[in-house]
Amino acid sequence: MLGDRFDLRHGERAEDGVRLGGTAEQGHALHPHKCPAVRLDRVAITSSTSDRVTLLTIDRPERRNALGHEALDELDAALEAALVKSRALVLTGAGGHFCAGADLTELEDVAFTDRLAEVLTRLSQAPITTVAAISGSCMGLGMQLAVACDLRVVADDAAFALPVARLGLMVNHWTLERTTRFWGEGAARHMVLTGAVLTADDAWRLGFTQVRGGLDGALELARRATDLAPLTQAGSKLGFDAHGADSAGVARYEAAFATAWSSDDLTEGRSAFRERRAPEFQGS
Repeated sequence: MLGDRFDLRHGERAEDGVRLGGTAEQGHALHPHKCPAVRLDRVAITSSTSDRVTLLTIDRPERRNALGHEALDELDAALEAALVKSRALVLTGAGGHFCAGADLTELEDVAFTDRLAEVLTRLSQAPITTVAAISGSCMGLGMQLAVACDLRVVADDAAFALPVARLGLMVNHWTLERTTRFWGEGAARHMVLTGAVLTADDAWRLGFTQVRGGLDGALELARRATDLAPLTQAGSKLGFDAHGADSAGVARYEAAFATAWSSDDLTEGRSAFRERRAPEFQGS
């Protein structure tokens, strides 16, 4: 939702809308994986699936992976497809950057922000475990994608910002709530109100990231999640997202709780524990 027209590290305006003080240096490309990347009809997002983990890569390195209308649509389609075939998902960016924001070379309007809200909702409400593998710029829309994921693996060169006050924009309440929840209110206010850029060290110190490292670490974290009970994971996510007086959210969690306690997976988990073997969960 946010563009990045400034080099937030040096305070310089970038002429191309997302180029933050220079061209994107080469870094992570699509991770070499057992299943080669399959490009969609357009080229903004690449997708590969192996071991029940789908890897989605924002592949616009010339824009530091900033997203416009078409790229956002493509990401949504890739997310929808991943939810059908995967137990976990890793989201990352090509060329050494996660996502520098919205592409300001395209017109950002109400239709774009509404579409972005749909994509963020799909990602945050996915019943599978989602992991953001973050390096380089994670700003504006990139930050929104990061807080939509369950877990975050952060490289040492990562930089985080919500530069709304530099552009005269505002993010939706969902973004403020998620940013506050995962960063802490002090850090969230620091980024939004002063334009502060936070580092990988800040992300680790404040609990925003669960693992320090690169794409390999994110894929390993996701693979570990696929060995566990899907109903427990999906139901627990409903509970994490049910807050305060959200009676509907609590009711959904309680229904998932009852389902898990009467599931075949619970029987399998107990049997595997008694037999000292790895469980084989089916999500039923």
